Amino acid sequence: MKQHSRRYGKWIFLAVLVVIVAVCATVPALRAWFSSVFALLSSMNVEQVVEYIRGYGPWAAAISFFLMVLQSVAAPIPAFLLTFANAAIFGWWKGAILSWSSAMAGAAVCYFIAHVLGRDAVERLASRTALASVDVFFERYGKHAILICRLLPFVSFDLVSYAAGLTGMGFWGFFVATGVGQLPATLVYSYVGGMMTGGLKYFVTGLMILFAIAALVALLKKVYNDRHKSGCEK
Repeated sequence: MKQHSRRYGKWIFLAVLVVIVAVCATVPALRAWFSSVFALLSSMNVEQVVEYIRGYGPWAAAISFFLMVLQSVAAPIPAFLLTFANAAIFGWWKGAILSWSSAMAGAAVCYFIAHVLGRDAVERLASRTALASVDVFFERYGKHAILICRLLPFVSFDLVSYAAGLTGMGFWGFFVATGVGQLPATLVYSYVGGMMTGGLKYFVTGLMILFAIAALVALLKKVYNDRHKSGCEK
């Protein structure tokens, strides 16, 4: 019964996905809108993104939420661009909540796309080479891979979500690890984006990157020690 429910849920998800893609592909106005949005996000210009989202007035938060999910599916556009913009528009703590919750939604969508459609579909959305590089993290670090990748500011976590969906990792284990792993970075980027401007913002961001690298080294050392200890016990 439980297996039947899961299969039924997969077919519903697939049907919804097909309808969304079909509508977006056949409506010229939507195609033009998506093209302009991808060009905007690819520009890496925070000020332009802020101006664009603000232009939607009372719908700004909903548009930002949708853009975060969209950038998750269209890896590897970096999420920190929208995190900075959310902090600038809504303030650092409200922006952090919006960025964190929308990134969680995006991660869930990526996971289920991979889980339902398989590797071939994921390689069309991302790239075979990029996905293969993330596979290496999962092979080496197992359950630690999600936290390790999240500590790297310029590694597309969307690829990690896709990769997790292709493995035997359960959704809730992935979801909890994702929430815990991305929360510190979201808070930091939101604070920087909300409180800093200009050159000072980039300086502080650079310090945060150094901090992330230091944390990553510490985590890798712990993983290595755990594996070494496990090997000795065997």
